[in-house]
Amino acid sequence: MKQILPFLLLIAFCNCQPEETQTWIITPYPNTVAIEPGGFDFDQGINFETSDHTLEGVVSFFQKKMEEIGISADPESRKKIHLELVKGGEKGPEAYKLHINKNNIKLTASQPKGIFYGIMTLWQQLKRSGNKSVPCGVVEDAPRYAHRGFMLDESRHFFGKEKVKQLIDLMSVLKLNTFHWHLTDSPGWRVEIKAYPKLTTIGGIGNHTNPEAPARFYTQEDIKEIVAFAAERQIEVIPEIDMPGHATAANRAYPEFSGGGSEKHPEFTFDPGKEATYQYLTTILKEVAGLFPSQYIHLGGDEVHFGNEKWKTNDSIQALMHRENLSSLVDVEHYFIRRMANQLTQMDKKLAGWDEIVESDVSNQSSVVYWWRHDKEDQLQKSLDKGYPTVLCPRIPLYFDFVQHDSHENGRRWDGFGTLEDVYAYPESTHDFSEVEAELILGIQGNLWTEKFDSEIWVDFMTFPRIVALAESAWTNADHKDVKRFTENLPSILQYLESRGIYYFNNLNPEQTKEPK
Repeated sequence: MKQILPFLLLIAFCNCQPEETQTWIITPYPNTVAIEPGGFDFDQGINFETSDHTLEGVVSFFQKKMEEIGISADPESRKKIHLELVKGGEKGPEAYKLHINKNNIKLTASQPKGIFYGIMTLWQQLKRSGNKSVPCGVVEDAPRYAHRGFMLDESRHFFGKEKVKQLIDLMSVLKLNTFHWHLTDSPGWRVEIKAYPKLTTIGGIGNHTNPEAPARFYTQEDIKEIVAFAAERQIEVIPEIDMPGHATAANRAYPEFSGGGSEKHPEFTFDPGKEATYQYLTTILKEVAGLFPSQYIHLGGDEVHFGNEKWKTNDSIQALMHRENLSSLVDVEHYFIRRMANQLTQMDKKLAGWDEIVESDVSNQSSVVYWWRHDKEDQLQKSLDKGYPTVLCPRIPLYFDFVQHDSHENGRRWDGFGTLEDVYAYPESTHDFSEVEAELILGIQGNLWTEKFDSEIWVDFMTFPRIVALAESAWTNADHKDVKRFTENLPSILQYLESRGIYYFNNLNPEQTKEPK
């Protein structure tokens, strides 16, 4: 008996040891986290339990995604995630709440989007931790901004359907929700328009590096496939059809609608003096509107002065100025934007445009401004003073074609550049908005212009991991952001990116990832 008693006491002591407390290692980091000891294990598979048919698409998506990380979706499993849509939604359609204990998980949200992001929180933890377990406790979360975006320029260099789908898939893991697709510009026209086939057969020829490169573009079936792929991942695709400037590719195909250009920017503009121009562009936008369910179509509206000098001597434009009492070429530009905005309204769409559209007096009820000129903060202030919903995407730090390390050579600089830390610190590092102004900030967006980048490896290198920092800045409230935590969690996301074949820049060890050749 004397020998057995110490043994029994030892067992009792071992069984009373506190359970290990796990930590969340996900990006973006949730806004409210309460962690309790223990975890919910996925090693017996998982059963998504819901009676709501509107969640079938989300469940189907994550059944497949769980299989990717070795977790079977088993309707007979006793390990359940109960999914429930609840009334309310005061925190927005993307908000969710997770209650996790050792036996089950309950996930509630007011909309399927919230359910999607709640499961993505679980999936990312499982993938990045390498464990088939998530921490017990409560996660109550909602994004800081409604617009969390990334723009890819495929006019200057074309990357193709599979690369775009990979980027969209990675965006969804990071809870980014807007893919801004720059499809037309001076170097090339990349979207099929059936009413005007030469836009792609002729306008699709060339790129920024080689003006004679074979035509490359997306068919309408390609577009539909990509839009559906994005929608499954809760991502809205906003197309950009640039006008009235940056129109060189289109004017190569249909020169009768050209307003001319300059020596440096030939045939740069559409002709705003011809009534036929508006009919032509409206026909194009109707086809675009039919391909993209997004409420917005981006019309650019920027840098028209690069190539509008022939407007001064264009008879139809001079007649327009006289007829409409327009005193300058800038007034002509604004007249054009207002007319095209009205056409979008008739298509039940809204106008998106670069910050030059602020002066055009388009309606602030049906337009959104993308503030990009970091050296013109007065333009941002005008946008907010006039009540425009505004997306922040300033060149520094959110143009990803700027270098991200001082040793890098290929990329832009402008009295500096945009590091990972700069992206993470934005926007509170730069702006102190009033309560009224803050209500007008729709969100933030990273933009990758591709003049200097003609390969997928360059797209990866310039985008990752800055887009990871962007994701947390866009989702996690300023008072919950923590650069130390973000940096500590970064290696696991870099490991994930490597598993996806992404050649990222490792800012933790710059020598390890050199610039691509």
